[in-house]
Amino acid sequence: MSRVAIIFKIYPKEGKIEEAMQDIKSKLSPAAIQEFEVAFGIKIIKARFVFEDKNTKSSILEEQLKSINGVNEVEVEEESLI
Repeated sequence: MSRVAIIFKIYPKEGKIEEAMQDIKSKLSPAAIQEFEVAFGIKIIKARFVFEDKNTKSSILEEQLKSINGVNEVEVEEESLI
């Protein structure tokens, strides 16, 4: 069975980046999570998830990320089979 890796760009609400990162780590257990400054103090979060192709769909993960307190918007940056 193939595995899927997906990277999400997560746009936190202003001043909520640390809270959002902690909630994502504790509730969804990403394979990797990192904070990036995009411009003039604006920061985003990138989170990578790896799972079996049949077990989870990216749309389910996206909805779970959107429901995290402090998250404003979520978009898929990259999705691939590994």
